[in-house]
Amino acid sequence: MVTALALGGLLTLTGCGGDNGGGGGKQARPSGSASKSGSGFQPPPPKGPDRTGPAPSAVPAVRDWKAVRGPGWERTRYTRVVTDTASLAGEAKLLASELKVKTAQGPARTGDIELKRGGKGGGESYSLTSRAGTVTITGAGDAGVFYGTRTLLQTYRAQHRFAEGTVHDKPDRAQRGFSLDIARKPFSADWIEARIREMGDLKLNQFQLHLSDDQAVRVESETHPEVVSDPHLTKAQVRRIVKLAASRHITVIPEVDSPGHLGAVIKAHPDLQLRSASGATPRGAVDIGNPRAAKIVDDLLKEYGDLFPGTYTHLGGDEYQALMAQDPEATYPGLAKRARERYGKDARVQDLTTAWLNDRAKTVRGQGKTPQLWNDGMHRGGVVKPSRHRQVNYWTGKEAGVRPPEEYLKEGWKVVNLNDEYLYYVLGQPNDFAYPTGQRIYERWTPAVVRGTKPVPSRYAGPQHILGGRFAVWGDIAGAQTQGQVAQGIRLPLAATAQKLWDPRKPKESWSGFVSLVNRVD
Repeated sequence: MVTALALGGLLTLTGCGGDNGGGGGKQARPSGSASKSGSGFQPPPPKGPDRTGPAPSAVPAVRDWKAVRGPGWERTRYTRVVTDTASLAGEAKLLASELKVKTAQGPARTGDIELKRGGKGGGESYSLTSRAGTVTITGAGDAGVFYGTRTLLQTYRAQHRFAEGTVHDKPDRAQRGFSLDIARKPFSADWIEARIREMGDLKLNQFQLHLSDDQAVRVESETHPEVVSDPHLTKAQVRRIVKLAASRHITVIPEVDSPGHLGAVIKAHPDLQLRSASGATPRGAVDIGNPRAAKIVDDLLKEYGDLFPGTYTHLGGDEYQALMAQDPEATYPGLAKRARERYGKDARVQDLTTAWLNDRAKTVRGQGKTPQLWNDGMHRGGVVKPSRHRQVNYWTGKEAGVRPPEEYLKEGWKVVNLNDEYLYYVLGQPNDFAYPTGQRIYERWTPAVVRGTKPVPSRYAGPQHILGGRFAVWGDIAGAQTQGQVAQGIRLPLAATAQKLWDPRKPKESWSGFVSLVNRVD
């Protein structure tokens, strides 16, 4: 989550006008090194005694390619996308529409592309074999087949053929995503859908939506319509977004942030506002001792949990102002009293906050979901311990009471990397934030670099500990960029993030070569 010192507007939903390229189509390309120079590049047909063609052109790059002799595959007027697997009908139809060919049932013939299920290596792994003029994509799961179609499509865009040989490919990290603050900066449904299509081509599989904040709640609610602001996404728009994401094997993760960042709820229910001993009202902080606050948040979590049927719900948990006071117990004696009454004489405000998040986690687990929380909602020590199972989204090492990522990893928590040093695109660049560059991510960041610029110890760096990462856009100063400028500004950083989550090893391609590749495959 991003710091609450500078705030702006939010997501454009129903009837939101496109501002300077904010619609669902392709966005204007960056100037300079990211221009479309070289976009007409087409390797010549293989020549010479070996007659092996070029490696696939894909972002992220394939992990294993074995070229063999032969002319390779080319699309012809007779090419079809063939599958006899019912669950792959959507993948076949999508690829056929992109290549402007027909779909068919098997058997495959020369010139066809065949989609199949089979093999090992996890549901996102796949093999792609180009042999004798036919391409066969085999995935351990439907997602793997889809990723194989992305490799084929991107290579076709760049080369207009696919060389003879075999690809074996799979991601290094299970969670590979993009996070968007729609509570402060308006983004149209068309803009969101365009990003989902972009994510699909990059083999990203998670899309986190920050639905609520101090400024607004931006998704239609039937349980609490009084907290929803205009403009907002209708449930019909959300269902269309979720359906499009599912067609690209992307899970949409809703975030209802609490117990801080609830200003929009407090506006509709001022009696829930937390007050200090001096009468101060910290922005966005609800009185967590008031059961009505918990009921409203739980109502929203349940309602949105049904609307977003994926595996995860994000509970927020960051920047609760009561815990940012120098002496929380003296500043908020009412909370301190409730903590002692409920959890014993040694309990503090921190324990009451941990219990609040435990209760919200129990709510979403009741829907069969895994809760995720920001790292500054997971506190050191205390009488009340964070409940399992949950996942820690580590974003910062700058907040009060900060804990290094190694502490969470030593305690056995699974971590998702949203390192604000590399992966935070904060509109207006407040509070020492700078717009991240794709080159810096590509050359310096890996999933093991969770905080700052140094990786965690190697024993904690693997995918069993750090599950993956997300690139995040935050709308702190909402008017600092238009939707079109955001789309342009994140294009290369998002591609670089996808590359390093798929394969954290040092890339073989130089940065300038990677930029050229991104331009050719788009």
